[in-house]
This record gives sequence, structure tokens and C-alpha cells, in this order.
Amino acid sequence: MAIRDLIGSFRSDKKALTAVTVLGAAGLVLIMLSSLLPGDSGDEEKKPAAENSASAQSEDFCADTERRLTDFLRNIEGVGEVQVYLTISGDEEYVYATEGKTSISENKTEEEHSYVMIGGSGSKTALVETVRSPEITGAVIACSGCDSAAVQEKVYKAVSTALGIPTSQIYVTKLK
Repeated sequence: MAIRDLIGSFRSDKKALTAVTVLGAAGLVLIMLSSLLPGDSGDEEKKPAAENSASAQSEDFCADTERRLTDFLRNIEGVGEVQVYLTISGDEEYVYATEGKTSISENKTEEEHSYVMIGGSGSKTALVETVRSPEITGAVIACSGCDSAAVQEKVYKAVSTALGIPTSQIYVTKLK
């Protein structure tokens, strides 16, 4: 009830109504001007952080895979001390879920695809279907026991199988 009385008093007092209208218009003008002024934007700060995050995740993936492969190769008879260096291509890749519909009429077929969105009305995001790890493209293995051709063959086969890459992308050498 108090709000109705307040609004009614503004209607009857022309000076107050003019002041409220002018202040409201000035506020809207300031909001519009603030979007035109150069300054720090939250989006600009988020992009490098996301890029750094993807690079850091790729480096973590590579370091973890190198560590696990090193631990595994040490257990092969005759290998001895081991150092592993892996090369990867790309970063972590997100694959988003899509939905689509196909319309078939007399002479034409139309397909429409869109991303599946989740979340409330305030913040919607695309549904992540899968996350693809970076692809390992090569490996260099240095081990103290690679004098023997049999040990080298074991290392080639073990690395090829463990990483899912052909032996042509693996180099095995003696560790000094």
C-alpha cells in the first residue's frame, strides 16, 4: 500500500516526476556509454585462461603418459634404466552432443542439426558428449639395455601396443 501512495505522490508532484525521469534517463545513458568505453572485459580474461588450461591439460596428459610408460618399460627384462619422450598433436578436444531431424519431401531432403543445451534459463551450456585426449604422434625411448636386438624389439612392440602407434613413429636408442 505504501508503494502505491509513493507513486501517487510522484504523479501529483511534477518536480519529483521530472527529477525521477531525468535521473533514470541519465542512468541509462551512463550504462550505454560504459559499454563503448575501452576497458577490461571479463571475456578477454577468460579466453587466455581457457587456452592455458587446455595447454596445461595437454602437458599433464603427456607427462603422465611418459611416466606410466617409463614405469612399464622398466619392468621388461633387459631394458634397464629408461627415459621416454613423447610428441603429441593438438589439445584436448570437446565433442558436443547434437540432435537433428530430417525432412523428406517429394524432391528434396532437408537436415537440421543443433547442439543439445542444458541448464536453466539464466545459463545454458552445450552438453559435452565426449572429451578426446591429445593424439600421441611419436615416441623416443632411450634405455641402457638396448645393446641387444631382442630387447630393442621388445621395446618397439611394447611401446607400439601401449600407445597405439606404428613402430615407424618410435625410435629406440641406447642411454648413455
